[in-house]
Amino acid sequence: RFAFSRPVILGGVTDNSAFRALCTREKLLAAFGPFPVRLSTANTYSYRKVDVPFQEYVEHLLKPQDPARLGSDTLYFFGDNNFTEWGPLFQHYVPPPFRIPGTSPAYSFGIAGSGSGVPFHWHGPGFSEVIFGRKRWFLYPPDKTPHFHPNETTLAWLQHTYPTLPPAQRPLECTLHPGEVLYFPDRWWHATLNLDTSVFISTFLG
Repeated sequence: RFAFSRPVILGGVTDNSAFRALCTREKLLAAFGPFPVRLSTANTYSYRKVDVPFQEYVEHLLKPQDPARLGSDTLYFFGDNNFTEWGPLFQHYVPPPFRIPGTSPAYSFGIAGSGSGVPFHWHGPGFSEVIFGRKRWFLYPPDKTPHFHPNETTLAWLQHTYPTLPPAQRPLECTLHPGEVLYFPDRWWHATLNLDTSVFISTFLG
């Protein structure tokens, strides 16, 4: 009903309390503090990658988003995970029990400050689950390209562009809370905004 047509929020399909218990600040720093993590710029086309120790990211870079900062100057930890080092954590994650024929799942794990997010982009289908915090989503179908600047953060877009949109041009929206999973179909445009310091994981169906 939804796999190829529209997004849907899933609730209560998995129990990730054990995974959540391993994702507290203290547990993650103890397990992964000295390991390097790869940060991406928070723009639609992520050109720049920066490697820093996970502890440095958490203690010095995990901050609320500056509304005046461009996406190319905003570093975001999501997706570039070293599966050798982070694999033991991912083994505890229970993904949604739904698959699309011909695809295989790949995890992307992230931690980001309030007001941060990724501006509009699209890719293949997948699921996104919030472990801690809340994440607001904005979605458009493939045939409805949103109006945005690729180097503008989601927060800046929300402050400057969103209020000017007529109702018919506004995106589908939702706010994910811990334990809720959003499924997004293939090629749907989407932008995200972390309302709190958030921990989240996506299962991309490639």
